[in-house]
Amino acid sequence: MKKFIIISLFSFTFFGYAQINELGISLAGSNYIGDVGNRNYINPNALAVGLVYKWNVTPRMAYRLDATYIKLASNDANSYNDVRLARGYSFKNSVKELAIGIEFNYYDYSMIKREWRSTPYLIVQIAGFNYNRAVRETTPDNFETESKTGFTIPFGIGYKTTLGRNIGLGFETKFRYSFTDELDYNNPDIPKLSFGNPDSNDWYVTTGITIVFGFGRRGCYSGAF
Repeated sequence: MKKFIIISLFSFTFFGYAQINELGISLAGSNYIGDVGNRNYINPNALAVGLVYKWNVTPRMAYRLDATYIKLASNDANSYNDVRLARGYSFKNSVKELAIGIEFNYYDYSMIKREWRSTPYLIVQIAGFNYNRAVRETTPDNFETESKTGFTIPFGIGYKTTLGRNIGLGFETKFRYSFTDELDYNNPDIPKLSFGNPDSNDWYVTTGITIVFGFGRRGCYSGAF
């Protein structure tokens, strides 16, 4: 027990010293992929905004927390599929997402050290998200909706660089498989909203930038100018 306590205190002290914090915003275009509209995986047509927090554990890895509001919209008029063009369905929805995970840098990265100022990176997270789903047709072509929570596994790629001391800019794309077919209000229990492939769940994607500001104690790896 004594050894465990000593090791735990040493680890806490090390990581407390090594941490560099980053806090900022994300601005992105969003798009949905499913049973409505076109099926291009990167095709921003709505807006996504959020907050980003990172805790840089090493020059190659950071823990990352995102809180994001994502608008989703799609229209069969933008499809290349003749059946969808003839159907003419469209929808709008929104997603409120909270994601936590890890950001892996391809090269060493630090806002402080001159040699480590840019790198490609990968993102892997788990997330809970809230969206609206159709539950019943109240009057012809009018539908009651309710809020529902699901989970997803965001993953993506990006490239980041420093704009100056303690300011970072990233360009990234994140993909989410939603594990639901309801983002477009598809509901097999409502005849007018029963369409598409019930075995193919929806995706949603964001493509944009992050702007972050570094603060807190420098890591022991960070170096100096």
